[in-house]
Amino acid sequence: MDELLSIMSGIRDDIDFTKETKLIDDELLDSFDIISIVSEVNEHFGVEINVDDLLPENFNSAEALYALIKKMQG
Repeated sequence: MDELLSIMSGIRDDIDFTKETKLIDDELLDSFDIISIVSEVNEHFGVEINVDDLLPENFNSAEALYALIKKMQG
């Protein structure tokens, strides 16, 4: 989880990803942020987040994204 938080903070250091639970719903992340996060996550964690996974519930919090990563890793 710390690695994911580091990636996300590297892209948007103005957001406290440990506390936010409505990153998409509150429009804290824009499409460029999401593309950047997906690219970094795919490379770092060895997963392939695709268009079907780009759902608000997967990106509203670091915890939700981490759960998606873990699910993909099996």
